[in-house]
Amino acid sequence: MFRFLTAGESHGKALVVVIDGMPSGLEISSETISSELSRRRLGFGRGPRMRFEKDEVEIISGVRFGRTLGSPISIQIRNTEWSKWEKEMSVSKGSSGKLLTEPRPGHADLPGMIKYGFSDARDVLERASARETAARVAAGAVAKKLLEHLDIYIVSHVIQIGNVKLNSDYLKPTIKDLDRVDDSQVRCLDPEIEEMMISEIKAAAKDGDSLGGSVEVIAYGVPIGLGSHVHYDRKLDGLLAQALMSIQAVKAVEIGLGKNLGSMRGSKAHDEISWDAKKKKYSRPTDRAGGIEGGISNGEPISAIVTMKPLATLNRPVIKTVDINTKQTKVSFKERTDVVAVPALGVVSETMMALVLAKVAVEKFGGDSLAEFIRNHKGFLKNLHSTPSSTEIMYGSDLNYKSNI
Repeated sequence: MFRFLTAGESHGKALVVVIDGMPSGLEISSETISSELSRRRLGFGRGPRMRFEKDEVEIISGVRFGRTLGSPISIQIRNTEWSKWEKEMSVSKGSSGKLLTEPRPGHADLPGMIKYGFSDARDVLERASARETAARVAAGAVAKKLLEHLDIYIVSHVIQIGNVKLNSDYLKPTIKDLDRVDDSQVRCLDPEIEEMMISEIKAAAKDGDSLGGSVEVIAYGVPIGLGSHVHYDRKLDGLLAQALMSIQAVKAVEIGLGKNLGSMRGSKAHDEISWDAKKKKYSRPTDRAGGIEGGISNGEPISAIVTMKPLATLNRPVIKTVDINTKQTKVSFKERTDVVAVPALGVVSETMMALVLAKVAVEKFGGDSLAEFIRNHKGFLKNLHSTPSSTEIMYGSDLNYKSNI
């Protein structure tokens, strides 16, 4: 079973991720992971923390001579500013020099403090921080390497920041466009819209405010048959929605045309099926379903739109809150923050989609080694578009079933 788990606090000594269920024989390096982490820091409107903090990656276990062993992989991302926080975030007995008692509206501060019985918001915010996504991106770098062996590639781009958004007829980027997307200051391929987004960010920054927005994340090369219709917790769209919604500040996830499908008639909403006799495969002229039908991938690109709210921490705090000790009206406290993190959201969304697709691919194709995993995948693709007979369904196409009757 493929799974991962992260640990660590935003200003703690390090973030850690453990990945379990990865086949042996996959090439992976700290440089590959670092490259993905550097993409997470991209984007106009990011705060000074992106310049101060560097992601120092170390693979602790599960890899030998540059290849996975099939055992759990553990990766550590050290906090390069730990010396400034060592006293405040010490694991030894002690107390904070400055309690944070004015919880920020829109953050996990107040519900987390009440749930866990804390009197200091830092006990909550350090783990609730989006800094945790660095550990996810490290895991996603490994998942992407696995998916490459199935010719599955994932790309994201920004489609909206604040009130500025792409026109509805925008061209979807492919993996060939990924470098151009990353070269954009806001990870948007339309130069005119990019400039408008930058102006929107500058205006919010001048006011000490924050912005939200939306990204689209697309997976190409996903075969038919990942996920399942038989149980709620095996549906691919359900798994993707949960994974993408788990990203800090995300408030909406749409698969394919998403909410727009609700305003369409059924005759126009669904992707018609045709048979390509030359290629001997099914095809679709449209992809309104976002590559998933009934919880199963249908062979078309899988796409999702992910929307995040404006960040809860502002550079000019004006949102009213209450001091939990005095119950007096206050304004929420300020820490180093971004004006907008939507460009980074795209990279993290790629990560979560990669981790979900790696999980369902490992479940579908199995294999303890990469060679076995690839062999099973190729065998599946070979017979993908053939319809089995009733005998093959009962006994399997390669069995000498008569001798067993």
